[in-house]
Amino acid sequence: MPLRAHLTELRNRFFLVVAGVLVGGVVGWFFYEPMFHALSQPLLDAADARGGFAVLNFETVAAAFDMQLKVSLFLGLLLSSPWWLYQFWAFVTPGLTHRERLYAIGFLAAAVPLFLAGAFLAWLVLPHAVALLTEFTPGGAANIIDAQSYLSFVMRLMLAFGLAFLLPVVMVALNFAGIGQAATWRKGWRWAVLLAFVFAAIMTPTPDAITMIAVALPICGLYFAALGICTVHDRRVDRRRDAAGLPRLDGSMGTPA
Repeated sequence: MPLRAHLTELRNRFFLVVAGVLVGGVVGWFFYEPMFHALSQPLLDAADARGGFAVLNFETVAAAFDMQLKVSLFLGLLLSSPWWLYQFWAFVTPGLTHRERLYAIGFLAAAVPLFLAGAFLAWLVLPHAVALLTEFTPGGAANIIDAQSYLSFVMRLMLAFGLAFLLPVVMVALNFAGIGQAATWRKGWRWAVLLAFVFAAIMTPTPDAITMIAVALPICGLYFAALGICTVHDRRVDRRRDAAGLPRLDGSMGTPA
């Protein structure tokens, strides 16, 4: 496919993703209040645990409306995750056969639960992070926190974890598209493990190493699981190339079947 066609395809997929998120955001608008209370609850629980007081503050007249838009779009992003994940798959795999396009079902079946699982893990980590960060409040003082800053922090945390859990699915998608070979992922496994632990250390600002390890290990496990799938796929491709008398993925010539 020419570069111009790729750019046109990217633009069209982007507009479809935006449309899906906006539709999800309309639905999310009606669930704003319960979502707002759920996101702010860790802060209130942390204040109660130390016998203090915390409240979210909207500094300007339009801040509450602006926050409702952001939370609604955040919900829209979660609700429309099957849609925009499919658009990603359809963009990176335009040259696959009809039979191979059926893998989109497997892609979505793995990607959507992983994305939501990552966001849920962030939700589990959030109370510990909030409790630690508010622990430094002096006695007799109260936490009057800007609502936009706090809720944006929570939503970015959940999205970051969700996208991190999509790493193995992206690896497999690129592999099936012929862009990333298993050998490439295998050579970079040390960097992948290092980045997983760095990510966990940054996104879990708690003093204990157990929480960091508990976050990093699932990401590492998903990486190696994806590496195994890519390895099996590349071996199948090499067998087909051997049968056709074509060079293997690494450029070597195999034994014809």
